[in-house]
Amino acid sequence: MRELLEKIVAFDRVFIDLLRRYSPIALRLALGIVFVWFGALKVAGVSPVNELVQSTVWWLPPGASVLVLGVVEIAIGIGLIFRLVPRLILLLFTLQMLGTFLAFFVVPGQMFEGNLLRLTVLGEFVVKNLVLLAAGLSVAASLPKLEEITELPRPRPQS
Repeated sequence: MRELLEKIVAFDRVFIDLLRRYSPIALRLALGIVFVWFGALKVAGVSPVNELVQSTVWWLPPGASVLVLGVVEIAIGIGLIFRLVPRLILLLFTLQMLGTFLAFFVVPGQMFEGNLLRLTVLGEFVVKNLVLLAAGLSVAASLPKLEEITELPRPRPQS
């Protein structure tokens, strides 16, 4: 029995080490693919949320709001996939994700069915962005600290 337990523990150690090493990469790539895909649907004018975007981003002309958001999403996706200026991309990602929640304030009638607990399909679509936002924050947390990749002096501990 002890031998079996030791094998399970050894497998667990290897498996968890692999997950810790590769899951941030898989998450970054998955987010990148989703952003390129959703952005491309907007650019092509066939996204199922075009009307929601136009209603939410009232300060831009209707056609421009969807196109601009689509281009930004494609840029974010490409940046995530190819690790281009990751801090800037993750800042844009976070701003875009937070921006999706504007719909709850700008067009609440499209988000809820009668009360705050009953989401519409569009409301559910927006709420799921909490998961995407958390995933992006996890990817950001996997970045090396600037002090680890620059020649800048590190702060000295205060006594």
